[in-house]
Amino acid sequence: MMKAVSCALVRSNAQALSTGLRASGVAVNAVATRQGHTDLQVPDFTPYRREAVKDARRRNESTEERKAFSYMMVGAGAVGGAYAAKGLVNAFVSSMSATADVLAMAKIEIKLADIPEGKSVTFKWRGKPLFIRHRTPSEIQTERSVATSELRDPETDEQRVIKPEWLVVIGVCTHLGCVPIANSGDWGGYYCPCHGSHYDASGRIRKGPAPLNLEVPTHEFPDEGTLIVG
Repeated sequence: MMKAVSCALVRSNAQALSTGLRASGVAVNAVATRQGHTDLQVPDFTPYRREAVKDARRRNESTEERKAFSYMMVGAGAVGGAYAAKGLVNAFVSSMSATADVLAMAKIEIKLADIPEGKSVTFKWRGKPLFIRHRTPSEIQTERSVATSELRDPETDEQRVIKPEWLVVIGVCTHLGCVPIANSGDWGGYYCPCHGSHYDASGRIRKGPAPLNLEVPTHEFPDEGTLIVG
């Protein structure tokens, strides 16, 4: 009899446990459903939509609709292409413009009192050496007495200077771009040791492979003691 009572008690406990698990499972599922917001109703905006877009599978069937779409795509592509071309052109033009340091040196002002007579002083101008020579009266007389028929690149001294006592030339050899040495050479002007070009005190080529005279940049004398190059 005791055995029968024990079996009945075990069966009743098992049924109670099973019922409790099923109830807790339902509760857990309900909580999970609420937490996932799957029970919320999505608003229906169908009354506010245009007839042409209510059907997601609908395609542009009429000629006018297809034409309008094509025009829109072509216009958008043209606008995008124009902006891309503008950016490329701006980048290209910017890459060809002078750098900030070159623009800053577009003009150089020189105090002539710092250059003694008979000396040649070198300055940096637009990334190139600039020779400023304070010529003596004997140098001026010598250079002005030279006949242009003797010169490879004929120029008179008067054509190369504004004031006779001041010679302003770019210190770049016209042969291969070397920098000549001042107060050197067979004519006492400038000498390029790279290939043996000799220039006189007026910057004119007198001997060697250089084909042209030293370049004279644009310059002016705003007053007696100042020189502006550029």
